[in-house]
Amino acid sequence: MPLRRGEGHPDAGRGARVVDRPAHPPTAPPSVGVVVVAAGIGRRLRSQGPKALVRLAGRPLLVHAVEAMEANRCVTAVVVVAHPDALGASAKLLADEGFAKVVAVVAGGPTRQASVAAGLAAMPPGPAFVAVHDAARPLPGRGSVDRLLELLDAARSGAGDPAGVVPGVPVVDTVRRVDDDQRSRGIVDRDQLRAIQTPQLFVREALEAAHRKAMLDGVEASDEAALVELAGHPVQVVPGSHENLKVTTALDLLVAEALLTRTRRPP
Repeated sequence: MPLRRGEGHPDAGRGARVVDRPAHPPTAPPSVGVVVVAAGIGRRLRSQGPKALVRLAGRPLLVHAVEAMEANRCVTAVVVVAHPDALGASAKLLADEGFAKVVAVVAGGPTRQASVAAGLAAMPPGPAFVAVHDAARPLPGRGSVDRLLELLDAARSGAGDPAGVVPGVPVVDTVRRVDDDQRSRGIVDRDQLRAIQTPQLFVREALEAAHRKAMLDGVEASDEAALVELAGHPVQVVPGSHENLKVTTALDLLVAEALLTRTRRPP
């Protein structure tokens, strides 16, 4: 029942008035910026240009990768690091696709690490977390970054307090250690091995500091997890997916196309 000005609520005590308490605004969820690394050359794919522009099911690998990153709720900004010779073509491609979260397309460096550093430098100041994803992995799975953020939050509430989480899958082949002459030196225990994938998610401050330290120390690492560990921060490995394959050869393209066709098939 509406109340007239100065009238008490009928269920309240004499003289009491109903006061509308201002609602507390909901806490904004943490945001993630994504650096998509697309600066490599597809030599083993026998490509005439950057690997990221090789087509999978009629669309460039880069488009598949950026589309998958934009689909995450937590992702607010995507920076694409393209091959310098394809900077204009990559920017036009992404603009034509109408991606809403791509905020910059920048030129990559001579190494993957340098390319990621260029992407971090172009990232806007908002996101507190940064994921790094290879454009050569077009099938990371639905909500992959959302899931990693949840796992990182859960891991940081424990005792380990890792600075990042990275997906990994068990190694299924038998692995042998060999010497310089290719003689077998025994089997490696594969139960302790994981093949690491992207996207990899980190606390932004820790990742940026790790890159700065690596540059000062002259250290080159194969991925961001290694840099963050070298800077003294723990990294948690979480379950990945064998379908999140890296397209390196023509056979990988065929497998990725088969997987893509299966996921798009109506039930």
